[in-house]
Amino acid sequence: MTTELWFIALAIFVIVAVLLLVYNSVKIISPYEQGLYIRLGTFIKVLDPGLNVVTPIVSQVVKMDLRTQVLDVPRQEVITKDNSPTNVDAIIYVKVIDPSKAYFQVTNYRAATVYLAQTTLRSVVGDMELDEILSSREKINLKLRDILDEATDKWGVKVEAVEIREVDPAPKVKTAMEEQTSAERMRRATILRADGEKTGAILSAEGQKRARILQAEGVRQSKVLEAEGERLAIILQSQGEAQKLRILSVGASPLDSKALTVLSLQTMQALGEGQSTKWIVPFELSRVMEGVSEYLGTGRQTPARDVTSQEDIERAVGRPEDILGPIPTAEELRAELKNLEESMELEKAKAEAIAKDKDKHSV
Repeated sequence: MTTELWFIALAIFVIVAVLLLVYNSVKIISPYEQGLYIRLGTFIKVLDPGLNVVTPIVSQVVKMDLRTQVLDVPRQEVITKDNSPTNVDAIIYVKVIDPSKAYFQVTNYRAATVYLAQTTLRSVVGDMELDEILSSREKINLKLRDILDEATDKWGVKVEAVEIREVDPAPKVKTAMEEQTSAERMRRATILRADGEKTGAILSAEGQKRARILQAEGVRQSKVLEAEGERLAIILQSQGEAQKLRILSVGASPLDSKALTVLSLQTMQALGEGQSTKWIVPFELSRVMEGVSEYLGTGRQTPARDVTSQEDIERAVGRPEDILGPIPTAEELRAELKNLEESMELEKAKAEAIAKDKDKHSV
């Protein structure tokens, strides 16, 4: 009975040992990992994802994660080139591309990468002014990535990206920056206000200039139209006087001295019917009375004069057309009035065009 128990215990031990040996000899590698197969302190090979069999007890398998990892660079105070204390922190995205180097060439590639990023960040930021740091984050990120990637390449680690998360100047520096920003905005506001006043003054002066131009143009047009009207009135009046003189000359040509005496008497009668007490007679009154007495037969006898004919007048003073000039017809007068109206419409259109141009510039 005792022998059987020992046999059962031994069997159980053997089974457990076999299971432990199988467990230690079989290694399962995940799809995002690679394993480093080390046997008796010697690196044998890199194990790919899947089921791998290794020598039990004397073998060691180190699994390396090949996924992109995010490393946080702690917040640290950096003195910039213009002596401004600034707190800066960052984030690093790294990936293991050579598991053997990442394990054998450095003790802890994560810590080493973070510490290297801290010193590099302090060096890069310390060579820049605060304003440049605040406005050139992309430039700093690219520079940090290139430096870290080159340094970690011998560790089998690739730095994919570096992002500065926060740039926080010291409180006194923040206050000075706020004052500077406020002063800059006030300066810009003053410049914009002055520019607006200048533009307003220019537009106002331009408007006044155009208003004066329009006013002067209106005065000129009114004077031109008044002059045209006066000229046309003088022409028409002169033409009427000329026609009157023609009619009088034609009507007076057959008159003799007796007829002229009758006309003189009628003129005297018209003067007598007036209310004025003073007469201005353009001829000698005694000669008029002498003509009246001769007409009545009580004056001295003088031979009668012949009636003056149209031919005698033309021989003495010339033809009326040569002296007075041609008299325009009604059609010619209407044509001249039409031309004057067209000229007035053209001037009106010019004035409206100038007014529209002024409104456009005002807008």
